[in-house]
Amino acid sequence: QVQLVESGGGLVQAGGSLRLSCVASGRTFSNYAMGWFCQAPGKEREFVAAISRSSGTLTYADSVKGRFTISRDNAKNTVDLQMNSLKPEDTAVYYCAADYRPPKIVVTEHSYDYWGQGTQVTVSS
Repeated sequence: QVQLVESGGGLVQAGGSLRLSCVASGRTFSNYAMGWFCQAPGKEREFVAAISRSSGTLTYADSVKGRFTISRDNAKNTVDLQMNSLKPEDTAVYYCAADYRPPKIVVTEHSYDYWGQGTQVTVSS
């Protein structure tokens, strides 16, 4: 089992920034590719960003490219999502997720084995 706990969400004005963090415990963190997903009210959960086990591969949804940056620290068992130039349409609950030793980074939520509880991000216009 892997436990994931997100933090860093909140209310911010459009154009502002937030940094989300996810702390993992329970298993060897470096065995997992990590992803961030979000779910807005009335919508399905969707992919935001993912990072490979060694940080060698980063993948982003088109909607966040150039604005969001994913990073991880395997020594601290953390994965972060730096969110800049936030827009009202970024408002959602953000979840981190862990994918055990995947052959490649995937963007589909069904591939991920463990999920956090989520943290709310609200961007006001």
